[in-house]
Amino acid sequence: MKKETSAGGVVIVGNAMLLLRKYNGDWVLPKGRIKRQESLQQTALREVCEESGVKGEIVVYLGNIVYMLNSRNPRREKTEKTVYWYLMRAKNMDCTPLRKEGFVEAKYIPIEKAIRIAKYDDERRILMKAAEYYKFMHKQSEQG
Repeated sequence: MKKETSAGGVVIVGNAMLLLRKYNGDWVLPKGRIKRQESLQQTALREVCEESGVKGEIVVYLGNIVYMLNSRNPRREKTEKTVYWYLMRAKNMDCTPLRKEGFVEAKYIPIEKAIRIAKYDDERRILMKAAEYYKFMHKQSEQG
């Protein structure tokens, strides 16, 4: 079995999260494979920027998800994919989807709606964890 490692980000601004809409209508988080000599954090920041145009700043590590991918090769070898997720603050609000990767829209969506429309259950759980952490951080900053 092959193994693949990726990293991505949950970008929150105000009461909204960044999501990407694929050509088939699925809403997903920005993520991608690690390049040679790149850290997980560098990969997450690069992928968010490449896929959405948003420059981010990492706040905290949220955890990882592991799932199986069916291969397109004739031997049908499965791939175990691990994705490491980071909560990020946006340094800019402009979003531009990376069309060559199949994304047709990149936008900030209200947190509750983003959690509801996310395509994959494992990404939905990461969004919920990010929302909880964000609420906690916001509450702490209000208390001084």
